Amino acid sequence: MSERDEFGAFMIGFVVGALTGAVVSLLFAPQSGEETRVLIKERAIELGDRVSEGVQKVGSEVETRTVEYRQKAEELASKARSAVEEAAKKGQEVIEEQKARVTEAVQSVTKPKEETPL
Repeated sequence: MSERDEFGAFMIGFVVGALTGAVVSLLFAPQSGEETRVLIKERAIELGDRVSEGVQKVGSEVETRTVEYRQKAEELASKARSAVEEAAKKGQEVIEEQKARVTEAVQSVTKPKEETPL
């Protein structure tokens, strides 16, 4: 399970637990209907604030991770480009060396040999 999935599951559990606790405490509290409504309203506002904070944290985490992953991808792409360029450079060097050897071999075959005196 990824960290994002774990955090999402945590947030869902947190919200469900908070709701359950709020409902149970309101149902078992000895208060009048008006007091209960006021408490429900206050708890709903508190819960809304907590959910909002959680959403902001998740959004911030997603943004941070996105930036990190983008930077890593750019670094990997840069390394891959460098490796390809280096391989192409080495390949070109090998080609030039082989051309020189072939040219030298052709010249040695086609060049007239000097006669040696007897």
